[in-house]
Amino acid sequence: MGWTRAARPAEPALAPVPADLQSSSLRDPARKPPERRLDHAARWPDARRHRDGTGLCSTGYPHIMIKPSEFHLRGGRSGVLLIHGLTGTPTEMRFVGNGLHRAGFSVLGMQLAGHCGDEADLLATGWRDWYASVVEAAERLRAEVDHLFVAGLSMGSVLALKLAIDRPDEVDGLGLYGTTFFHDGWATPAIGRLAFLLPLLTSLGIGRDRVSAETEPYGIKDERIRNRIVGAMLSGDSAAGGLAGFPWPSLAEFQRLSLHVRNRIGRVRAPCFVAHSSNDDVASLRNVRIIQHGVRAPVETLLLDNSYHMVTVDQERATLIERSIAFFQRIAQAQPVAELPAAAQLAAVAD
Repeated sequence: MGWTRAARPAEPALAPVPADLQSSSLRDPARKPPERRLDHAARWPDARRHRDGTGLCSTGYPHIMIKPSEFHLRGGRSGVLLIHGLTGTPTEMRFVGNGLHRAGFSVLGMQLAGHCGDEADLLATGWRDWYASVVEAAERLRAEVDHLFVAGLSMGSVLALKLAIDRPDEVDGLGLYGTTFFHDGWATPAIGRLAFLLPLLTSLGIGRDRVSAETEPYGIKDERIRNRIVGAMLSGDSAAGGLAGFPWPSLAEFQRLSLHVRNRIGRVRAPCFVAHSSNDDVASLRNVRIIQHGVRAPVETLLLDNSYHMVTVDQERATLIERSIAFFQRIAQAQPVAELPAAAQLAAVAD
């Protein structure tokens, strides 16, 4: 287990935002991508169903409108599944996805169940639904590659750990960015530190209509990137910027997921690359120590001094991408794919 700290440069001039972070609706507010209905039951067959057999998702809310936002970049025989965070969007993983793809990886930037729609869409799902969509995406990518790596941001990291716990023979390595078991960063309101009570409160019907609003600095130190994403979020373009707040029932589901994974983290056998801001406004370094002390695998840790929580889009994302590429490549090179027996090779040629 080793800690490294990214060299802290002088404050750079803000570069123009690359086009791949800008949705069409950001470039032209009058243009919005068309909405279409997504069939959760067909896309995520393992999601929990409402016990009365109505076909609703775990909380029993009806399905509304979801904007398809997944991206799939086909490359070599090593693949990386990218998982965004709670109320987030695949857009927050796009910089990393593009960098990995340029290095030769196949990349799937998946879309969590219930996300990239409105609040009702999110409330229609719980953590088991989110995880079922991760499993479904992992199976799709695994069918295309020889090595499967899984990387997530914030809650996406917790879901990545869950997949490594359940499928140790299928996950070759993990990228854990801004991992969040607890919302305990410096910008978290004092009441947010009582979030562990939410599963109890919401089960009693308390706070089911409450939403905790996102607050400055929104996890992003780079002001230009922050303004772009927050502008999309506040405009209602959830496919580009995510939701503007966290419904309490969804935070309660996150708490259940966090506890579930923390109680099983010792089962993780996949090597981990942990990248975290040393000045994270959402999740303190306590979250890093849980990984370092809990998993039973090598842990490589990178501290980023010039970023906030959203390290995949913030000012040191190039360092994060470079280190992720090197980490995944080392594992893939150390685990060569076994050659097929001669008979199987002949059959493959014949096909």
